[in-house]
Amino acid sequence: MKKTINKVAVITGGGTGIGAATAEELAGIGMNVVVVGRRPEPLKKVASRINSKGGSAIAHPADISIFNDMEKLSKTTVEKFGHVDLVVANASVHDQSSIDSGDPEWWKTVILINVVGLLYTVRAFLPQMYLQGKGHIIIVSSLSGRITYVGEPVYITSKHAQVAFTECLRQEAIPKGIKVTIIEPGLVETPFIDNPLAQELKKTVSPLDPEDVARAIRFAFEQPPNCTIYELSLRPIKQLL
Repeated sequence: MKKTINKVAVITGGGTGIGAATAEELAGIGMNVVVVGRRPEPLKKVASRINSKGGSAIAHPADISIFNDMEKLSKTTVEKFGHVDLVVANASVHDQSSIDSGDPEWWKTVILINVVGLLYTVRAFLPQMYLQGKGHIIIVSSLSGRITYVGEPVYITSKHAQVAFTECLRQEAIPKGIKVTIIEPGLVETPFIDNPLAQELKKTVSPLDPEDVARAIRFAFEQPPNCTIYELSLRPIKQLL
């Protein structure tokens, strides 16, 4: 790990997959990272791994679908570090179903986490970034937010909502000096792809690794002050959609 620099990243969904890989990637360039998620044990493992290598990581259990949790996270982060440079809104859940037979209660959870949770995360941190006059919000969405297909209607709906919200956020926040980026990965080797649609796709496509997405997040963050990368779409080589 590089020597710690005076930059702070908060990463939701930080205990596994893309979030964990992003925490390690950013800690590797010397950032202080706060890993956030509902399950304490995976967060502790990520933070411990980073700290054992000389990095700086804090595990902060929180539920993005509870606004008080997000407000507390923002307040605690600023109290400890004095500022926040980057928020990676990565936490998400998945659904594969059909419209006529899917579970309505789970659909509600998908929208609550993927859409409302994103809104709460940004709402909690944006006022602080406005006070600072700088900051960067990176939203990890999906190529499913740009296309449609049969098999994941509610997940696709949630990802389209994320794309629309990110554009609204960009228009509000950019004039105040806040960078906004949306990352849209295709098939990534995470627990999300433990389903029939993804397994069929894996017969012809080798998924991205979480580290591939983490490097894209770092790339977007490391651009100079006068440059904003708004949208990055990442596809495995043979993924057509």
